[in-house]
Amino acid sequence: MALNIENISKSYGGNPVLNDVRLDIAAGEFVALLGPSGSGKTTLLRIIAGLQYAEAGRLLFDGEDITGVEARLRRFGMVFQSYALFEHMSVEANVAFGLKMRPRATRPARPAIAAKARDLLELAEIGHLAKRYPSQLSGGQRQRVALARALAIEPRMLLLDEPFSALDAKIRKGLRGALRDMQKRVGISAILVTHDQEEAFEIADRIAVMSEGRIEQVGTADELLRRPATPFVAEFLEGMANYQSQGAGI
Repeated sequence: MALNIENISKSYGGNPVLNDVRLDIAAGEFVALLGPSGSGKTTLLRIIAGLQYAEAGRLLFDGEDITGVEARLRRFGMVFQSYALFEHMSVEANVAFGLKMRPRATRPARPAIAAKARDLLELAEIGHLAKRYPSQLSGGQRQRVALARALAIEPRMLLLDEPFSALDAKIRKGLRGALRDMQKRVGISAILVTHDQEEAFEIADRIAVMSEGRIEQVGTADELLRRPATPFVAEFLEGMANYQSQGAGI
């Protein structure tokens, strides 16, 4: 299912945070919102999630106008930097929680919920941790639980707000591959907010580079490096261009 972001604007106290943002995300596509702090990327993600509302513009999901739809009715999965796991629940119970909270009419039977949770834990490569509690897990393991829990509700889109920024570099790199694999297997669109250029280039099909509430350029990693559309993009990605030229790849 595709998402069309049309002319979204938002301000706080009269100060523009997003200015006429337009972006189309195809079904099954993974897009990264990349930019420095204050560029508006997290605000845009929260508007997509329904946690905040735009002052102008609209959002179309699979052709449906969801601009004013409540977050809970959008059925988007959200993963935060903070994990937000229930400490008193086991790993398996955390993953199953969203399914158990569905209205009775749409709630799967208990055996189906348990099977779904186990399948997602295996997909996240933490099936052996099902009976443990969050306090017994590493940061990387906790984030895998958060990803599995977000996917358990069968979301129509996956939204990720700098989910790996609190982890060390080695763990982040391993989780990138796990995230990409899970997203592709499930087959849903995903949007990642990050300030980490290497992370965006490694994971995303396309990258939207943001600055001061605007999208400066959207393209693949190769397109951004070879043909930067603005001086800001060229300067912002200069480090990645040097990284590529030294043979490290993207």
